[in-house]
Amino acid sequence: MASAPLLDVSTVLDLPAPLPLDSGQSLPGVRISYEAYGRLNAARDNAIFICHALTGDQHVVTDHPRTGKPGWWVRMVGPGKPIDTDRYYVICANVIGSCMGSTGPASLAIDGCPWAMRFPVITIRDMVRGHVALLDALGIAQLHAVVGGSMGGMQALSLAANFPERTRAALVIASTARHSAQNIAFHEVGRQAIMADPEWREGEYYAYGKGPEKGLSVARMAAHITYLSEAGLTDKFGRRLQNRAEKTFGFDADFQIESYLRHQGISFTDRFDANSYLYITRAMDYFDLAEEHGGLLANAFARSKARWCLVSFDTDWLYPTAESRLIAHALNAAGLPVSFVELSAPYGHDSFLLDVPALDKVVGGFLG
Repeated sequence: MASAPLLDVSTVLDLPAPLPLDSGQSLPGVRISYEAYGRLNAARDNAIFICHALTGDQHVVTDHPRTGKPGWWVRMVGPGKPIDTDRYYVICANVIGSCMGSTGPASLAIDGCPWAMRFPVITIRDMVRGHVALLDALGIAQLHAVVGGSMGGMQALSLAANFPERTRAALVIASTARHSAQNIAFHEVGRQAIMADPEWREGEYYAYGKGPEKGLSVARMAAHITYLSEAGLTDKFGRRLQNRAEKTFGFDADFQIESYLRHQGISFTDRFDANSYLYITRAMDYFDLAEEHGGLLANAFARSKARWCLVSFDTDWLYPTAESRLIAHALNAAGLPVSFVELSAPYGHDSFLLDVPALDKVVGGFLG
């Protein structure tokens, strides 16, 4: 059988009505940018929705239009791969609040000016409302599965819990049902770095041709540390010096790890909007699935009939295995079928994005 074309459509959807938000406000003129791969079958029941992480986007397998780098999950999605585009119609949408085509702080409001800090504060559930609106527009009543890692896992949890009729399965990787105090603390450091940059201008930097690049770079550096493991950092960098034989006794990047983090920070400013970073991290901090359902996590899954799979990694200290175990217990309490596995990988939280063959087997086996 010939493989289906990998990229079926890359487009935007303009919602016909304002999107209701958890804050009580509504967001008018919403545009959702998405990509889809493979073919939707005649029964329209072979769709898989992939939810991206904090700084991700809809470019799952296509080259990023700003950086030219390969899609962020190209190793996982495609013909014959664990998420097989010969079998499934695979969709990924840029979340609202972001900056890769979906409506966010950098988008123009009705008055023709960027939303900037007038953009309403959003939640993970608001992002999912945008996903559901997209599914409605595509004529997909129920997904074969929703899949997500990290913040994408939060969206997968929210979709399967709050819109239980919309998916038959949910695969949640390296994620959590609520943000801990430590998670919130790291995000606040990043937000304060952005807002302390004079170029932030209270969020009104779009007309100046330059934003708070230094602050955003520091925010990315701080966050990136949480995505890695100590063992991985030691193995990759140790205390090795960067292109020099001796320490400079100054504040240049003497160590390889310093140079690496600076590069990560600077390159990030070329592809991401600082205000979007503020809004999305705040949405993650607000996420508490149990709180949305009377304070008991099992209640969140009371109407679900989906199959569930939870995956954690032994070196992930951002969303450690204990977080996935809590979700598994709640799903058990709700009487739902759930598979739960902790995989061993040296990469920390980023393991779900990297070469972990055991993850490929879990994903392919669960979705198949």
